[in-house]
Amino acid sequence: MLEAKNNDELPEIPPKRYFTIGEVGELCLVKPHVLRYWEAEFPQLKPVKRRGNRRYYQRGDVILIRQIKSLLYEQGYTIGGARLKMNDKSEPVAVSAVSDVALKTIINELEAVIATL
Repeated sequence: MLEAKNNDELPEIPPKRYFTIGEVGELCLVKPHVLRYWEAEFPQLKPVKRRGNRRYYQRGDVILIRQIKSLLYEQGYTIGGARLKMNDKSEPVAVSAVSDVALKTIINELEAVIATL
């Protein structure tokens, strides 16, 4: 696994509907046990659970995980502080580098659709 200093260096999110916990770990450069812990700490993070309690994350979950990672690892928030920041409705968290990554991904996907048309 590569070490990324910030979310701008994370791999692009592929155009899939669901991701396994291992895939999300690779996309966000976070170990699966950390993702399971974050599920307990951040109520916004709710992956779909299917057969055998297997977790399936959607694109929004991956972006949320990148936001959490940014708050904790780059901006220096504690778990409690990051949870409060995520719950704070007055200041959107998407103003971070994560939103740039998400916007670049969406732009690339839209350009691909336009090219096929």
